[in-house]
Amino acid sequence: MVKPSKTPEGDEAANPSLEFCLRLARAYAVLTRRLDNALSSVHGLSFGDFMVLYHLNRASGTRLRRIDLAERLGLTASGVTRTLLPLEKLGLVAREPDPRDARVGYAILTEAGQTLYADALVSAEAVSRDATQMVSDAKIDAFSGVLGLLAGIHSTNH
Repeated sequence: MVKPSKTPEGDEAANPSLEFCLRLARAYAVLTRRLDNALSSVHGLSFGDFMVLYHLNRASGTRLRRIDLAERLGLTASGVTRTLLPLEKLGLVAREPDPRDARVGYAILTEAGQTLYADALVSAEAVSRDATQMVSDAKIDAFSGVLGLLAGIHSTNH
């Protein structure tokens, strides 16, 4: 077993990769809580719901294969199904089967979903601007690139 090294003060020296991951997890928790609060109080959406609407809105024809949506959200196929059910019941998202392949299903952003998304986007952008106001655009771009690498994001699964 490898023992962590100690600083001159006797504290364990931070592993830069671990420290980065821990700070990233904390930042995610803080930002998610802020976005959840803003989105739920004004629009009745969780940040998770908003992310579904965001990805569908960006997709060609405002629809994505459910498996592609799961990948963008970092969920399993069953996880995306559980996430979509309440949105389907509210009429924000609809299901569409693939006429050529019964195994493939699509999630589609409805008109009601598009309207709610447009309203919620204003709130999400305000929280995002507030959260990043002390960070330059160049640093945001650079860090977004790093996060994309960590998440395995590329041009076909953005």
